[in-house]
Amino acid sequence: MAGKLAFEAQIAALEALRQQPEDVRPAPLRKALSAKNNFLVAKAADLVREFNLTALTPDLLAAFERFFENPEKTDPQCWAKNAISRALAAFEHQEADVFLRGMRHHQFEPVWGGRSDTAGTLRSTCAFALVQCRSVIEPDLLAHLLELIADNDKAVRAEIVRAIEQVGSNSASLLLRMRALIGNDEPEIPGACYGGVLHLEGVRAIPWISRFLDPGDDAAAEAALAISATHSPEGFEALRTALENASDPWFRSVLLSAIALTRQDAATDFLLEQVRKESMDAESAIEALLRSAPSEEIVRRLEGVVQGNPRLERAFAAQKPPQR
Repeated sequence: MAGKLAFEAQIAALEALRQQPEDVRPAPLRKALSAKNNFLVAKAADLVREFNLTALTPDLLAAFERFFENPEKTDPQCWAKNAISRALAAFEHQEADVFLRGMRHHQFEPVWGGRSDTAGTLRSTCAFALVQCRSVIEPDLLAHLLELIADNDKAVRAEIVRAIEQVGSNSASLLLRMRALIGNDEPEIPGACYGGVLHLEGVRAIPWISRFLDPGDDAAAEAALAISATHSPEGFEALRTALENASDPWFRSVLLSAIALTRQDAATDFLLEQVRKESMDAESAIEALLRSAPSEEIVRRLEGVVQGNPRLERAFAAQKPPQR
């Protein structure tokens, strides 16, 4: 009990530093970073980042190194290493070897029925930090990132795709295209690739992304949403064309939602027309419009279109956003 009370007092003392003068903060944080308790060190590292105390970078580095020794016992759940890596990344630390070590770290800890890797967040954080290391030339940087493109952790794979996007070059875009073509993954991974390619190449990549709409599956839904995020006339046309060729009701509703999210006037007119002529997509078009955070004007226009049609009025009432 005494140990627990002492630990809680230490955490409270660190929290109280927010009310202390700036010149008082470094000493207790430096002491906390040298502690054995990984949660205490994680708290201190987060505060170092919050207070932008770059002068404590050597202390962060020393603690980071220390928690790679017998890490399952000294730093369960990677709390300390995660917080330290976040602080170093925020400070734009330039020693690439520090982040490469974090990217290569796997930490298997006991869970019910076996063991689980708890270092996924660390690998992702360090990958993004490596992107900002100016000493790492682009071919080497992309090679390091590719090491994690097939990571066992789905969240890491998705974050690595976004890290590659952050590189921002033609080579990075080509790697994302290649990863999308390989497929064979959870829908979020190709979805991140589609979004990355569109971010790097712009609307000229829409015809290439559109090929992934054909299967009408979860990955195709990710492609539709990525295209919608371009908010472009080209995106609307690609989605409208896909709708003409789609037969599955679920995927048609996905495409209608994506069309609404393009925010194009022509897209709004198209969806209103589906309602006006009471097409097979009328109710899905109502839902797509009302779930796209429409302007009050669009809501009024839609309300006028459904007026007098009990079935469509019910669909409208079911989805109508609350009054602002």
